[in-house]
Amino acid sequence: IVHYPHVTEKTMMQMEQKNALEFIVRRTANKAQIKSAVEKLFDVKVKSVNTRITQLGKHAVVTFMPEFKAEDIGMRIGVF
Repeated sequence: IVHYPHVTEKTMMQMEQKNALEFIVRRTANKAQIKSAVEKLFDVKVKSVNTRITQLGKHAVVTFMPEFKAEDIGMRIGVF
């Protein structure tokens, strides 16, 4: 379901300010599927998922619960 993280200046700002990461996901995936996939992949709790479809594909902005830091998750998956 989750293809890869989408890293831009804007997503880096979201990571710091909103505790969120952005991923390119399968176009047919719904928010519940994305939420459960991210929770299983990274062993975290997801607060919310927002999606949008662009020319690159379907983007999912995943906001994490306060006890999990998006920066730490980003470090684990190699965003930095």
